[in-house]
Amino acid sequence: MAKLWEKGYELNKAIEEFTVGSDFELDQKLVRMDAIGSIAHAQMLARIGILNPEEFVLLKEVLLEIIELDEHGSFTIAVEDEDVHSKVEQHLTEKLGEIGKKIHTGRSRNDQVLLDLRLYTKEKLLSIRKDLLELCKTLLAFSEKHRAVPMPGRTHTQPAMPSTVGLWAGALLESLLDDLVLLNTAYELNDQCPLGSAASYGVPIDIDRQFTADLLGFASVQNNVLYANNSRGKTESVVLFALAQVMLDLSKLAQELILFSLREFGYFTLPDELCNGSSIMPQKKNPAGMELVRAKAGTLLGCLFQILGIIKGLPSGYNRDFQETKEPFMRGLEVAHTSIRVCNVVMSKVLVNADRLREACTAEIFAVDRALELVKGGMPFRDAYRHVAFHLDELKATDPAEAALRKRHIGAPGNLGLEKSKRRVAAQLERLDEQRRAFSSAIAELLKP
Repeated sequence: MAKLWEKGYELNKAIEEFTVGSDFELDQKLVRMDAIGSIAHAQMLARIGILNPEEFVLLKEVLLEIIELDEHGSFTIAVEDEDVHSKVEQHLTEKLGEIGKKIHTGRSRNDQVLLDLRLYTKEKLLSIRKDLLELCKTLLAFSEKHRAVPMPGRTHTQPAMPSTVGLWAGALLESLLDDLVLLNTAYELNDQCPLGSAASYGVPIDIDRQFTADLLGFASVQNNVLYANNSRGKTESVVLFALAQVMLDLSKLAQELILFSLREFGYFTLPDELCNGSSIMPQKKNPAGMELVRAKAGTLLGCLFQILGIIKGLPSGYNRDFQETKEPFMRGLEVAHTSIRVCNVVMSKVLVNADRLREACTAEIFAVDRALELVKGGMPFRDAYRHVAFHLDELKATDPAEAALRKRHIGAPGNLGLEKSKRRVAAQLERLDEQRRAFSSAIAELLKP
């Protein structure tokens, strides 16, 4: 097929394959978004008189057909197509002739791919945030259910002070809620329409960028046309940075579930359905899912730093280097999303062994409590500290649940403040629902036949 940039010469085959790379494969995920963006662009071109009403209707019909073909797996991008933009325009031209050739007026593949990725990211982040809030709800219920179950608190991995399972789960919950603040910011930065920036410098026709942004359900237009192209890679890295915080939390969760479900600990039990077997050892039930979550945190960090390494030091305007940010970005989104879903499954099924947790609260973890009893009797803390340190063999275990729940200041085991977390989850869900409704209604209106 002819290239969009065709101008009378043939590209060297090795260069063609090298520069196309894996774009034609990755872009299969962007077909729907490219067609949606093209419908909005065509509607704007009709508004300003570049297309007549009949031409717009014909273009929209074929673009809707492309979406339907893609849904049935029948719109395939080949390496010779280069990318989704070329494939869509070629299809329009084959179907509509000269009318199809008009679709690219006032835009570049540069702002097309920016738009496709912004729309793709909006949809993915809405879904990711929804599933992350489901995990938060699971952790909230888990923390409430086990708020009074004693658990040895640890520092340096060694027994430290009496704690509870509720505090442990609540800590992860609050961390993920903070991560959602970062994800909200990433969503807002992504929620700017770059269409109309063209090849970084705008176009000498009176396009209506606000009109297309509104049609596509964006919160705003990305104003500066040069920055729109400069922001490729930057926006993706912001999204992956926020997701990296999520993955670091999930990695901690995974590691502790692996550790605390060991027979030597026995604090938790992972049901058989969550564990893979061994091909050689009949007795093995391995927490492979949690091991992979732990590993995939590193994978996502790799995707983030790959993008940062690519955009570091690039000159202003579009550079082909940006093409290399697409694969790690898409991969990072998928890694985070699947990890969140898997952790929700695990946390909804993990079993808490209350008796074993209580047994694990041995005498030494009551050392601080004993020192503070002496302080209440008038002894200076440093003297009480040394007294207990020199008489550790005299320590006696008391009721660990009672000891933990005596700590009633803000955020302590006896005052987890789960109502605060519940309100935060509710507020995040409300915000998410508003954004999902706004985006889905805009796209639904755009796609009406």
